[in-house]
Amino acid sequence: MNYSNYFWQGERVRLRPLKVEDAEQCYINSLDSPSRQVMQLGVELPTSAEILKEFLGKYAGCKDVDGLIIFTIENLEGADAGGISLHSRDLKNGTFSFGINVASAHRRKGYAEEAARILLRYGFWEQRYQKCNSGCIHTNEGSIGLHRKLGFAEEGRRRRQIFFNGRYYDEILFGLTREEFDENEKGRVIEGE
Repeated sequence: MNYSNYFWQGERVRLRPLKVEDAEQCYINSLDSPSRQVMQLGVELPTSAEILKEFLGKYAGCKDVDGLIIFTIENLEGADAGGISLHSRDLKNGTFSFGINVASAHRRKGYAEEAARILLRYGFWEQRYQKCNSGCIHTNEGSIGLHRKLGFAEEGRRRRQIFFNGRYYDEILFGLTREEFDENEKGRVIEGE
């Protein structure tokens, strides 16, 4: 199949709709507790592939459920590399946010940055949002680095905002305006494509 002109594909990854068949990989990803703690900001209750099938059925096919749309990140060989979501969409103020998790076997390959850029292009260039707000726990160096690569500005810090693993953590707040994104994307995407 030729994906060369496909909006949802970059040089390393493509975003595709979440499928109920993704339940097994989602279950495997749920076993990476440290990653899930940082992403979900706490310890999740145990789950199973069967339980996840019900969840995936609700969001499969890029369904918009209460402003949340979830995509699967897959590499160009078709392997499930994680997930990314578009959420906290505020039409009045023109803001949105995203969440991302790359499976441990696929980290440090540039997948997170490329998947996030695709989603940001959609938010800014197709949905007319004017700003993306985001945040992460202060110990998540990977997420902090990703936000900086994407051009986000650190806008603040909520001290002792997140509790898990027996202690409190600060939340770092990031923001990226449409104009900042456009400037950062110059040379990456040919205008008019």
